[in-house]
Amino acid sequence: MHPIVFKIGSWPVHWYGVLVALGFLAGLWTASRRAPRSGLTSEQVGDAGPWLILGTVLGARSLYVGSYWEEKFAGRPWWEMLMVQNGGLVYYGGLIGASLAVMLYCRFRKVPLWKFADVFAPSIALGYVFGRLGCLMNGCCYGSQCALPWAITYPRSANDTFPADAERGLPVHPTQIYDSLLNLALYGFLAWLYRRKKFDGQVFAAYLICYALTRSFVEYFRGDYTAAHLSAGLITPAQLISVGILIAGVTLGVVLWRRNPKSQIPNPK
Repeated sequence: MHPIVFKIGSWPVHWYGVLVALGFLAGLWTASRRAPRSGLTSEQVGDAGPWLILGTVLGARSLYVGSYWEEKFAGRPWWEMLMVQNGGLVYYGGLIGASLAVMLYCRFRKVPLWKFADVFAPSIALGYVFGRLGCLMNGCCYGSQCALPWAITYPRSANDTFPADAERGLPVHPTQIYDSLLNLALYGFLAWLYRRKKFDGQVFAAYLICYALTRSFVEYFRGDYTAAHLSAGLITPAQLISVGILIAGVTLGVVLWRRNPKSQIPNPK
């Protein structure tokens, strides 16, 4: 684990921040290349970039601070809530924040929302690949102990940034890599679906459904949750949110499918 890329004077540049930034750039670039297929322009995608970044960071950090307030922030200086360079971003919070930001952007710029959402859906999965690799380098979102050939081991050093409750020096599931590989496959599937979609919003709805399922699967191998975070001793917070995301994806897909006559299968006469 090497959380710091280099230092500028005394200011460390973290791999987490670098990889998250690369994820944003990769997502925006691929979305801009995809946009003309839906009658949108690359400029519209680029202009949405600052909205997405702001919405993602605010949403992801807000959910993290709210989830871990008692453990990590209560009684500490308020500015620690802003120190995102050390990690501490919850993906589902970022997804919700980015979605709200895109809704506002599309409303103000008069851009068709569901066309825009479909353009970005595959790119969300691609950006996530980089983000999870950032988690790997930062030592967060780690897995539970295992004896598999591909298990990874984090350092025992008392001076590293790995959480104190982690199994340092013991082999654990590389859950960050599991997530990255699954989302790379999801990116390929959504890019394929985008060229064959039957109605606007289909690709984004498919993303919500597929991501909720893959995230819930990987959560079973996570080892960074305490007993206090688990519902019924088994279900993680992300799995609970995934249920809502899955329902939202299915509902959105059905509603938009019914609104589009071209997607209906005609009844035989």
